[in-house]
Amino acid sequence: MFSNVFRNKKIIVTGNTGFKGSWLTVWLLKMEAEVYGISIDIPTKPSMFEALGLEKKIHHHYADINDLKKMTQIISEVKPDFLFHLAAQPIVSKSYSEPIYTIQTNVVGTANILEALRISNHVCTVVMISSDKCYENVEWTWGYRENDHLGGKDPYSASKGACEIIIHTYYHSFFKNEDSKIRLVSVRAGNVIGGGDWAEKRLVPDCIKAWSIGHTVEIRNPYATRPWQHVLEPLSGYLRAGEILHQDKSINGEPYNFGPPADQIHNVYEMLQQLGSYWDLTNGKEKFLINQTKTFHEAGLLKLNCDKSLAQLKWKPALDFNNTTKLTALWYQAFYENKKDMLAFTSDQIDQYISFAAEKEIEWTR
Repeated sequence: MFSNVFRNKKIIVTGNTGFKGSWLTVWLLKMEAEVYGISIDIPTKPSMFEALGLEKKIHHHYADINDLKKMTQIISEVKPDFLFHLAAQPIVSKSYSEPIYTIQTNVVGTANILEALRISNHVCTVVMISSDKCYENVEWTWGYRENDHLGGKDPYSASKGACEIIIHTYYHSFFKNEDSKIRLVSVRAGNVIGGGDWAEKRLVPDCIKAWSIGHTVEIRNPYATRPWQHVLEPLSGYLRAGEILHQDKSINGEPYNFGPPADQIHNVYEMLQQLGSYWDLTNGKEKFLINQTKTFHEAGLLKLNCDKSLAQLKWKPALDFNNTTKLTALWYQAFYENKKDMLAFTSDQIDQYISFAAEKEIEWTR
């Protein structure tokens, strides 16, 4: 799997206490990597990072990516073989109430990681995780390609567009040079769901939190379509990009999209119907009510064209919509109802995902 390139390697994951970061940490540990985490705090209550007891499994640093001196110190001391940069302010609604913090963290924080790598200049393969929101969304029906315009109408999207420009600048100014020991790619995905996400004002976490205590949840814009994908889909893409970049410097500096198949575009109502089928509320309560009042701009359909990832990385998604929602619902059920060993349960779901990918003979499983 992934040519065994992560085994016994020192790997820094920034934002490791978050939803994606926790899943990535478990997968790396399964591949016998030595994981180092950098996060400013535990971002949610409950927390997947805490539920899985991951702090005891890795070398963890509580530090702020806005602190260049600290980032330089950690990266220079660890000298990681790989670095996955996920740390960010990830919530669109929060970017309206805290625009400067969002821009500072997502843009300057990203620049700090790149600058620390430039200063260290040791051999390192770097995967910079961005977002599909980096694209200027003009509401067209086909997928955005890696060379389409960057931009954003809200502070979060703008920060992600700017983040990509910073990555592009550092590559061309420093890491494209022959004497640079740093190789990097940027990767973009969105509308990720899966067990362990408790972020505020996100559709699936809001519903799960409400249903877990028997409450009905209000939803807005029920017929907005979204290209839903399970968290393990883009993570397999990030790992695949790291594997290929480690072996082949020709993709150095390239951006890649990771998204679901074009036919896996479902609206919010369909998602909640599917997800809600795994939950029973007491006293015959409705699982959700529709409230179409919106207080901030929210993008309509935004999907990604993943042809480049298929052609250059031989990556493709492994799950259909039913398995995407099933894996998500079963993880939350295990947490809220069964109180199982959630680290073991999460590891088992990764194994299930690998099996789905192997059945489709996806290249990274070999």
